[in-house]
Amino acid sequence: MTIPAEHADDRHERWAEQEQAAAAATRDIADVPAVEVITTTAVHLMSAAAVKLGLADDPDAQLDLDEARKLINALAGLITAGAPEISSAHASPLRDGLRSLQLAFREASPIQDPIGKGPGEKWTGPVT
Repeated sequence: MTIPAEHADDRHERWAEQEQAAAAATRDIADVPAVEVITTTAVHLMSAAAVKLGLADDPDAQLDLDEARKLINALAGLITAGAPEISSAHASPLRDGLRSLQLAFREASPIQDPIGKGPGEKWTGPVT
């Protein structure tokens, strides 16, 4: 099957635009300080975990404790590893948010994890 010339030109034009956008994004990310990348990533993980804990608009449809556990574990690892790099001014609110999510998980879970074995507690220590 042969692609008509006008469609092939459109496709090449779209590819060129996508390549330019990718190059611009690469340049943009190079200008972003590491502390901003770390904190933004943490906020995205927090938001996703909150949704999976049923703390968003449709709790019945969005509640997924297995997914929430994974997100909280990843968040705890990021905050624990990143805290020395981003200063306490940035790390402290992230730790508070993480702790709130850990407590919300404990409250939402029908089967309680032993203290110190809940999501993220491997990195943060027991949360009660």
